Amino acid sequence: MTRFIFDLDGTVTKEETLPLIAKYFSVEEEIMELTRNTVYGRVPFIESFIRRVYVLGKLPVSEIADLLGKVRLYESLCNFINTHPENCCVATGNLADWVCQLNDIVHCEFFCSKGNIENNQVKKLTSILRKENVVNRYKAEGHKVVFIGDGNNDVEAMRCADIAIASGLTHEPAMSVLSVADYLIYDEETLCRQLNQLL
Repeated sequence: MTRFIFDLDGTVTKEETLPLIAKYFSVEEEIMELTRNTVYGRVPFIESFIRRVYVLGKLPVSEIADLLGKVRLYESLCNFINTHPENCCVATGNLADWVCQLNDIVHCEFFCSKGNIENNQVKKLTSILRKENVVNRYKAEGHKVVFIGDGNNDVEAMRCADIAIASGLTHEPAMSVLSVADYLIYDEETLCRQLNQLL
């Protein structure tokens, strides 16, 4: 069976979720600086993620979940996922408690980072998702794995996948992604056609 693994931010969603949270709660400057340094490779993703969660973890988890439950999505892509949930999953570094409402809209398995929640705040990160582990799990089960992503934190998963698709739907994919991608796609309908061909 073909297993499609989708990055969330900028691939399934039409905007990056951490900057969206930061803007909504007026902590944009600090998060954007961390995000820029991560995109340009100045700060390793894991370190950057820990620092960003430290800032955002003080915010109400339920309000973040409500906010992300309303994030704009690529409808045709979501229709593909919802039509083939047994073939699809989402792999995101976001915390499971933040994206739980999105999982009610995008009906497939979500692999996320996790944390201890106390008094509606993130008290401690307990695990940070490594997307390549999801790829290797499905390959070990005998699946042909297709990974669709756009950021530096997708590179190792794309390198491990049987087929890697760089998504340019929201913004230009990272140069590191382009170096390992088998396909580069900028249009949602074209992406959906390619996915259907790979089923």
